[in-house]
Amino acid sequence: MEGQYLNNYKKQPFIPAIQKTSTLVILSIISLIGFIISINSITVNISPSYNKKVEAANLMEASMSILKNHRMESGIFIDDENDPNETGLVGSLFSLITTDEGDLDAKLTTLDPNFAAGIVELLVKMNLQKGDTVAVLLTGSMPGANIAVLTAAKTLGLVVKSITSVGASQWGANNADFTWLDMEEILYSNGFIAQKSVAASIGGRNDMGRLLSPEGRKIILENITNHKIPIIKNNKLAENIEQRMAIFNSFLDIQKYSAMINVGGGVASLGTSFNSKLLKAGIVNRPDVLDISLREGGIEGVLSKFSMKNIPVLHVLNIKSLTEQLNMPFAPIPIPEIGIGGLYAERTYNTKIAGICLFIVSGCVFMVGYQSKKRIKEHLTDHEPDSLL
Repeated sequence: MEGQYLNNYKKQPFIPAIQKTSTLVILSIISLIGFIISINSITVNISPSYNKKVEAANLMEASMSILKNHRMESGIFIDDENDPNETGLVGSLFSLITTDEGDLDAKLTTLDPNFAAGIVELLVKMNLQKGDTVAVLLTGSMPGANIAVLTAAKTLGLVVKSITSVGASQWGANNADFTWLDMEEILYSNGFIAQKSVAASIGGRNDMGRLLSPEGRKIILENITNHKIPIIKNNKLAENIEQRMAIFNSFLDIQKYSAMINVGGGVASLGTSFNSKLLKAGIVNRPDVLDISLREGGIEGVLSKFSMKNIPVLHVLNIKSLTEQLNMPFAPIPIPEIGIGGLYAERTYNTKIAGICLFIVSGCVFMVGYQSKKRIKEHLTDHEPDSLL
């Protein structure tokens, strides 16, 4: 009897379901099907401000086009090497009004019309509404960022009071015959922006054009005079900062501004009271400024003065970090299409469907394991192991 059983066992040995090839194949197929269903269950969440973003980007694109045409009419040739997207708005390496070194990739990034859509997203996050008044500080260093801020503000119906530091870093609006104020005048005259700068300074070191030649400072002062706006030119940086605050206050009590926007690294805006490199790009609140190590005896800039009054600030600098926040490409070549990409719509996996697939696969594995354990236990109970030896 024992010999007969042993022969039967050898002919058809007991194998738990979990060890059967057919079972493993079926589980693998079920898992693969669940994986395919999960990775293809993508949900597209369109940005609530999609229409405004597209409107701002189109407005910036049109603004850049008219400025480019103006440059071409003046007989200026496009630098294909340093302006690969042929915007016509990339400045030169050196000029009489160049104040500092510049990051070419950052300048190219801000000359993407989609950058205006990114600014719209940030302004919407700051809960700015149509009719709100914002104080804006501009420089000649990033004309693309200037255009993005002003076109975004117009799209949202914001009232802008801006002050410009005309001097520009490398690759910015540093052509003596085509400064930011010149660009701004063209855009305003053609209705692409709602307001022009209400005052301007030389900019550069100490906001007084330090390191510029006397000829460079003269060119900037004449440019400001030609545009018939007040010149901010005092003997000390602190006085230039205070004059900016006074100008903003003359239009509206400082406490009533809905936000302050800073574009670039102008010393009058950032001051010297903290290490400006530690200030994060994007939306800045009072705790963000307080957390930065203060410098004893430093001069408090306009950004800090607004922030200390609990007025939200938008800091447009450190462009690579900003594009990462906005899910935008850095220095794209060619310029991406308007309305496409993570800035406009977020693609996410459907967690509900993925969860159902996971539940089914886990349930199948559990059932196979449970049944196998049950069958092994029954087998050991019915057949004494020693009888097989």
